[in-house]
Amino acid sequence: MNLSLRNRVAWSFSFAAAVVILLAFIVFYHLNNLNKEIESITDRSNKVTLITDEVRISAVAILKNQRRILTKKPTPEMVERILNLCESFTSQLQRLDTHYDEPEVKKIIGQMLSYTDSLKVILSKASLFHRNNIGMTSIGELADKILDAFSEFQDIQYYQNVEREEKIKGIINETKRKMMITLIIAFLWTIILGLVIPGKIALPFKKIKDAIRELQDCNFDVSIYYSQDDEIGEIAQEMNKMIHSFKKFEELRADKIVVENRKFDVLANMVKRPVLLTNAKGELMYMNNQIYQLLQVQSEDTIGKVMTDSIIPQCIIETYELAIKRRSKIENQEIKIAKRDDSTKSDKEVGDKISVKVDIEGDEVTEEQEEAEEVVEYIYEGYASVIPIRGRDSSLDYYLMVMSKQVEAS
Repeated sequence: MNLSLRNRVAWSFSFAAAVVILLAFIVFYHLNNLNKEIESITDRSNKVTLITDEVRISAVAILKNQRRILTKKPTPEMVERILNLCESFTSQLQRLDTHYDEPEVKKIIGQMLSYTDSLKVILSKASLFHRNNIGMTSIGELADKILDAFSEFQDIQYYQNVEREEKIKGIINETKRKMMITLIIAFLWTIILGLVIPGKIALPFKKIKDAIRELQDCNFDVSIYYSQDDEIGEIAQEMNKMIHSFKKFEELRADKIVVENRKFDVLANMVKRPVLLTNAKGELMYMNNQIYQLLQVQSEDTIGKVMTDSIIPQCIIETYELAIKRRSKIENQEIKIAKRDDSTKSDKEVGDKISVKVDIEGDEVTEEQEEAEEVVEYIYEGYASVIPIRGRDSSLDYYLMVMSKQVEAS
């Protein structure tokens, strides 16, 4: 499936938004479960605490009225109050029993219910006017048993509260762990997407950038391969067309340069005078047939080389150096080219030898210099004019030298 760059970016943002929404949903899910579990535990704990407080108040009230019966002369109103308290206490214990599943707690609640029922039976059958009655004596024992059972229940409830706190902490820690795992997975997934998606989008631009760099280096044998039919594909196609046009233009330009070089070569050889061409770096770019014959050299020995590194006579080099330094025309500069053979040294070698002798022997060097000049045989004596061909920059200048036997008119 070929998607445009715009659609791919839109899909990438949509996918990223979906991932964010999914992460938000997962986090909300964990937080919601945590809230439900804590709310369930807290609600049950609050109900149990409320009922326990009611049971505690009823137990204290029963114990208080029981002591009044045992210490004072009982009246029907006192007995009726205790019976009502016992009914309320029984109802509270039954409601408390529904909130527990532990057998140990149910056993204690069952004992308190049994003691309460026994107390109600004794209160309903015992004589209220004889203090030594056996039933009246059992009231204190039953009340004490109810109080002991309630104390045991409170101890169990305390340990359950501690366990409840630990359970809540465990639920919170488990939720934190799940959320941390989710966030780590999301972070790793985000890193993977951050490495893959930008790379997929940036890859074609990198290809285009590399192609442009090749074009800057005048390499027209490059092309951009991109198979997607989108905006970047259109740019790649147009770039390939442009590169093809550049290549054709470069071929035409090269052909034209070859033709112009041939024309220049023909004209330079028609002049029948030695002609040289150098660039601003002093590198020889062209020599016509007359100068080849005069110097007895080959093109591979001179063309493309700096004149000081070749066998070009020193007088020609000095004339060129003067023209390049001034960036101006040099006219009728005297040129003497010595014959090159085994017995005769070049002008440069003779000059070097003379300069060394001057430093060592003083006046005697002058005589040797005169002798050296007398033995040198010149194969060419004439004049040279250097014509600068200016470019946009000094580094693009060319210098044309034409040599002649006679002084050229200005």
